[in-house]
Amino acid sequence: MTSFDLVINNARLRGHDGPAHLGITGGKISAISKEALSGGETIDAEGALVSTSFVDGHMHLCKVYTYRSFGDATIGEYGTGTMGGAMTGIELASKIKEKYHESWIYDNAKAAALNAIKHGVLHIQAFVDTDTKARLEGIKGVMRVRDELKDVIKIEVVAFPQDGLLRDPGAEEYVQEAMKLGADVVGGIPWIEYTDAQSQEHVTRMAKLAQKHGTRLAMLNDDAGDANLRTSEMLAVAALEFGLEGKVTSCHARAMALYPEPTFRRLAALAEQAQMGFITDPHTGPLHLRALELFDMGQAVGIGHDDIEDPYYPWGRYNMLEIAFLSAHILGANTRARMENLFDMITERASRAIGATPKKITEGAVADLLVHSHDDVHEVLNHHLPPKVVISRGKVVARSTSSTEFSLGG
Repeated sequence: MTSFDLVINNARLRGHDGPAHLGITGGKISAISKEALSGGETIDAEGALVSTSFVDGHMHLCKVYTYRSFGDATIGEYGTGTMGGAMTGIELASKIKEKYHESWIYDNAKAAALNAIKHGVLHIQAFVDTDTKARLEGIKGVMRVRDELKDVIKIEVVAFPQDGLLRDPGAEEYVQEAMKLGADVVGGIPWIEYTDAQSQEHVTRMAKLAQKHGTRLAMLNDDAGDANLRTSEMLAVAALEFGLEGKVTSCHARAMALYPEPTFRRLAALAEQAQMGFITDPHTGPLHLRALELFDMGQAVGIGHDDIEDPYYPWGRYNMLEIAFLSAHILGANTRARMENLFDMITERASRAIGATPKKITEGAVADLLVHSHDDVHEVLNHHLPPKVVISRGKVVARSTSSTEFSLGG
């Protein structure tokens, strides 16, 4: 009889008919059977959906849980969707960095990471402000969390010059230092510079830095209601120029919603050539990139959480199912086929969008798995509960329960 470290019986898998039974050994899926398995710790999924774990390609982990301290001023400006409002919002939010310190950023980021694990998120691309105001305080705090939890959750730290490079002289040196300290990804926000030429210079400098360190490059692009913004296009061209194909991600790209069709088609073709991923955050702003159209083209597009209770967005529990549920309403993704697409955008497509190999439920795959409370994607999204069981590399790392007891009398 085959011995397993962990068994999940009576699972419902996407794209499979009937129940499946999974055996896990040495952190990997070692058997998928039509018959119940035994040995080691056994979990009865009771016919509920079992999926791969969730991926968040865009989270500002250094700012989480700061909303109460800084109020609504930023949200009011950023939420207008205008170019001026977005830039003003970022300037207002930068005041938080006057109080940046590794200690409280570590505490907040760790709390968010634990909430991520609770909700089945086991891979985060974390943008961390790295500039003349933030210095390296956020980088140090978030890297501590990354290193402490590395055996459970993968956190990729992005050295992110939030206030620009040319607008914030000295920020580039902080990004360079962050990469030397061990940051995982070079970041950027080229659209915030004053001119198109400066935006291009921003992209070029960061692309060269990513090339030098052999890392990926993730940028917040075109994050305002201005159809003339073209920094996603600049990023795709830079990927081709500097040999970063498959290593670049464009987040937000909200201006895409306003592009004329020929402009959108040209960008989509460039993105495919550059193997550039996209992350959309439709819940945190009035515009969003054309995610479903890109998805239908086969491109790598994911949904990001973006913020949790910070100066840009007052909500959030680090629940990617909740964000996908919100996205269904915003994007009009209400058919069963679109629900499956949304689920892909927090799992398989999200991995591709940040240059990772998508997780699969196949024999030999790493056992990063979630046991849900309902039996199909529609119900899982509709209720957006924490998974009953979260499994990281073959080990149970979180369990959640949800129950209600009625006392109605009569």
